[in-house]
Amino acid sequence: MPKRNFLLADPAKPEGSDNPHTRAKIADAILALMAEGDRLNHDQVAERSGVSRRTVYRYYPDQAALRAAAWARVGPAGGIPTTLDAFVGDMAGRFANFDDKADAMTVVMASAEGRAIRNVMKPERVTAFRAMLAPNVEALAEPDRTRAIAAIQLLGSGFAWREMRDQWDMDGPEAAAACRWAIETLLADLERRGGKPLTGGPA
Repeated sequence: MPKRNFLLADPAKPEGSDNPHTRAKIADAILALMAEGDRLNHDQVAERSGVSRRTVYRYYPDQAALRAAAWARVGPAGGIPTTLDAFVGDMAGRFANFDDKADAMTVVMASAEGRAIRNVMKPERVTAFRAMLAPNVEALAEPDRTRAIAAIQLLGSGFAWREMRDQWDMDGPEAAAACRWAIETLLADLERRGGKPLTGGPA
């Protein structure tokens, strides 16, 4: 009997183990639920995306996978930057991306579910920024080394974008220009200061 291909008529029911259309539908549903402030779970994602609960589990087998998918939708294109040039140089693009997903970003910044989503990426984020900024902070002793890295990372994050958007009515490119200036000022200070403690003020 010939193989039946009727499943191909409905791209929400993938014939193979992975279907980009289905994955995108599920990710879009996750983003929509986040923007509405709903808690992420497989049942809600299935209902919102129009695919079966079983299919959602096949693509995203647990809560951590759902959260990682959510982060992939709201996080920077290409993932967490791994070089200083990428972090500083593409800040306008990252912040414009935040503008495009403002509703979901607001939820990610403000809700318990959003905090869980951000924390999925914490180990990767901390590792990336420590490696990226290692040459800039090598003369500092701890805990100043971690403080400097944390301050620079924060200035390039969604939190900086949100505050400048909400409190100062800036769009992504405007916020990026301000944050880039602040980061470059801190990097110049680190270059001058050597091992001088941060508590001593600017170098």
